[in-house]
Order: sequence, then structure tokens, then C-alpha cells
Amino acid sequence: MADKLTHIDDDGRAHMVDVADKKDSKRMARARGFVSLSAETLSAIAEGRAKKGDVLTVAELAGIMAAKKTAELIPLCHPLPLSRVKLVLTPQNDGIAVEAEVGCTGKTGVEMEALTAVSVACLTVYDMVKAMEKSARIGPIELVEKSGGKSGDFKRDAE
Repeated sequence: MADKLTHIDDDGRAHMVDVADKKDSKRMARARGFVSLSAETLSAIAEGRAKKGDVLTVAELAGIMAAKKTAELIPLCHPLPLSRVKLVLTPQNDGIAVEAEVGCTGKTGVEMEALTAVSVACLTVYDMVKAMEKSARIGPIELVEKSGGKSGDFKRDAE
């Protein structure tokens, strides 16, 4: 392997990369995911008949909380001073689309925070409807866009 792995030290041990000398920059990342659900389950959610409560609001809050806890969940992530976390859950014909946008001014990106927010929001939807629908499926979950830092901007082509 020609390139040195950034999260492995000279002794082959995992470590968190030192970002102390990096300049702060405005960072943003957007991620999306999907929970496939039946029309019956979607109706129950829309009509407030889910036994565990307001599925969309609880999942949005869970996603926001998860973004703030990413460094506690993913071992080599840096704790970041997030300035913005926005979750939007949108019912569609075949399920619920989940999108997160996360921002901060810092030394490293917020991709993992956006992906964690979407993942936990999707898991929360699943948890809240699993008694109604055994066939609920999560995925795909993907990074859609990021900006800031020296690695350049990224935007997934529209599908």
C-alpha cells in the first residue's frame, strides 16, 4: 500500500487524527435514507394511529440527538461543535424519506454526523412501527453532499 492510513499510527494502532494545526472552516454535509413501509402503515402514521406515538417527530428528535452524539458512537470521530442539525422526514408512496443536514465551523467535516442522524432516524421509525409491520426495510443510507475543508466539495449526482 503506497499511502499511509491516516487513522493508524507507526506501530499499527488505531488513533484519532490530530487536527490541531488545521484551520477552522465552515463545514456542511447532507445525507439521506429511506424506510420502506406499506400503505397501511403510512396511513397509520399520518393519522396518528401508531401505538408508540408521533413517529415522524420522535424520529426527527432522535436523529438530532444522534448527530450530537456521533463522537461517542464512532470511535475515531472528533467531537464537533455543531451549529446546525436539521432532519426532515417525508412520507412517500412506499415509505419515509429521511434527510439530514448538519453544519459546523471546525477543523474536520460533519459527514459522519449527517449519516448518523439519518441512520438513527431510520432506526427510530423502524422501532416505532415494527409491531405494525414486520416487513419494514431500511436503506439505502448515503452521503448526498458535503462542503468545506481541503478535500473539496462533494455532491452526488441527481438520480
